[in-house]
Amino acid sequence: MQAEQKTFKYPYPYALEMGGELPGFELAYTTYGERNGSDTNIVWICHALTGSSNAHDWWDGIVGDDKYFNPSQHFIICVNVLGSAYGSTGPLSVNPRTNQPYYHTFPTLTVRDVVGTLDLLRQELAISKIKICIGGSLGGQQALEWAVEKPDLFDELILIASNALHSPWGIAFNESQRMAIEADPTYKEESDEAGAMGMRAARSIALLSYRNYDTYNFTQARDNPDQIDDFRASSYQQYQGDKFVKRFNAFSYWALSKIMDSHNVGRNRGGIVHALGLVKAKTLVLGIKSDLLFPLTEQQFLARHIPDAAFQEIDSLYGHDGFLIEYKQLTQVIRAWQETNGQLQMARIR
Repeated sequence: MQAEQKTFKYPYPYALEMGGELPGFELAYTTYGERNGSDTNIVWICHALTGSSNAHDWWDGIVGDDKYFNPSQHFIICVNVLGSAYGSTGPLSVNPRTNQPYYHTFPTLTVRDVVGTLDLLRQELAISKIKICIGGSLGGQQALEWAVEKPDLFDELILIASNALHSPWGIAFNESQRMAIEADPTYKEESDEAGAMGMRAARSIALLSYRNYDTYNFTQARDNPDQIDDFRASSYQQYQGDKFVKRFNAFSYWALSKIMDSHNVGRNRGGIVHALGLVKAKTLVLGIKSDLLFPLTEQQFLARHIPDAAFQEIDSLYGHDGFLIEYKQLTQVIRAWQETNGQLQMARIR
């Protein structure tokens, strides 16, 4: 599968929801396939917290040759989120006004800021209609915000393990991770590696919210019943922290967690229920039965208040991370929903 990695450069001041501005920005994005003449094959994928624009890299069971979103049939776009560590403007980028990296001075962003940059890229690409917008977790938050902001833009909207408002529970997990980063004395430094060990601990905290009790009982069970140290669960947490430090930075992790905390589609729109009622896209909402971070009640709320939305529950051992793992179930549900023109009656929430 051939991917084209590109950069969108926006050279003008970009006003932010919380005040202030970015003096321009860049977005790294990846496309697969080709637009057809009528632009009826565009699929826009919004990635989750630490994903990249290379959707095939982290969602290869759904995106790729012979997969459901196939470049031979679809023109697929995925954009690295503003503030992230994979090519878009973020805390390690150079502030053109100071000629120094932003680091701690990188402004606090919201989901609405992120979606605004996605829409500027859409305009640059002269896209007036998107067939499908899909995202899980933070990606679902972006997709929903965009569908509320631009109700006529999407034909179909697919929201996976996401919500209309980031919960106090989710915010508490994010704050605990930021506390771990702050506890690393190097985080005060102005260097790309600052806060790395704090971020390592933060990732271990996050993993507990992405999985659940049963996940660990199954995948990290004791090697023998008499064991008193060197547990698999312990080494797994260490391994995941080490792996994450090799691919990310603490400043971006901090910024992205704040973006997620900001999510509230009802802010300054007359409340959440009113905002969800603005969505015009044919919508499928998917929830994961074992998800501790984004529980099913949040997806059921979305399906109840988005006009004519369909809801389907996925059973997975892997909790919130199921949206990155359960390719077969996701594909089956999405295909059934599209083949029945959105009429998954047996799963509809009323």
